[in-house]
Amino acid sequence: MIVTTPQQFTQALEQVPARQGGTATMAAALLVSPIGFRLSDQPVDNLYMKTTPVDPARAMQQHHALVEALGACGLPVLVVPGRDGLDDGVFPNNVFATVPGKFIVGSMKHPVRRGEAARDDIRRLFIDTLGRALVDLSARDCVAELTGPLVIDRGRSIGFCGLSQRADEAGCAAMHDAFGLRLTFQFALRPGEYHTNVVLSVLAGRACVIDPDAFLDPDVPEAIAAAYPGRTLALDAAEKAAFAGNCLAVTDRDVMLSQTALAALRPGSRAALESWGFRLHSVDVDEFEKAGGSLRCMIAEVF
Repeated sequence: MIVTTPQQFTQALEQVPARQGGTATMAAALLVSPIGFRLSDQPVDNLYMKTTPVDPARAMQQHHALVEALGACGLPVLVVPGRDGLDDGVFPNNVFATVPGKFIVGSMKHPVRRGEAARDDIRRLFIDTLGRALVDLSARDCVAELTGPLVIDRGRSIGFCGLSQRADEAGCAAMHDAFGLRLTFQFALRPGEYHTNVVLSVLAGRACVIDPDAFLDPDVPEAIAAAYPGRTLALDAAEKAAFAGNCLAVTDRDVMLSQTALAALRPGSRAALESWGFRLHSVDVDEFEKAGGSLRCMIAEVF
């Protein structure tokens, strides 16, 4: 079921069990190395991008530190090499996603990213080697940048899809079906917000982090917050701008975010997350943040 108003979401939520029984966090992570990583010179719509040139050596060091941090949390990590010409290939979560038994490829807005979706080596890895069934949205007439615009509560099989230039209504419907979701709440983001996962994160199915000002309808964040009573962290503008909303629960207890984001968290924000039983881990990924994405964007979850 796809709903489009806060009232519909609140009513539909009553019919969704608190937990589906499946795991709420990933079994492994897929990362793409920063070979070929640079700030794209093609016109883009990401207002979080900076103009400072990327330091390739430092980016490689930071990427390796992220791999190590995920491993320290007990996660297997698949790392595939980046490719020259695929400037944003280090952000695979917008392009590739999984549910048990399926490998999902997104339909990208910009030509510079469509080459990522066509990568035959990553497709062969999941289809031939890992035996996943392919769901290829890149061949459809829609815009669907997967877990960029679509934030998923995997524990309850609920999707939160923010419409912008990176996801249209057809894309929302295609993702709802591809991920096999029970319920998807479709809403509009404010102009300038391109991906929902910069302004909303659901942590292990039991808490959420949200910037209330990023939504066109102010009743939308209130309805989302009501789905996580007593465990909703509302970000302020500084926290959001520092990518605090781009955090990710990598296990049921471990939450990762960038060093930029952690430094921007107000003491009360950090205390709230820790009081809900989360251990916070930060990795410095500021070279990648120059491109308008942060830590969560660099991790494609494998379920």
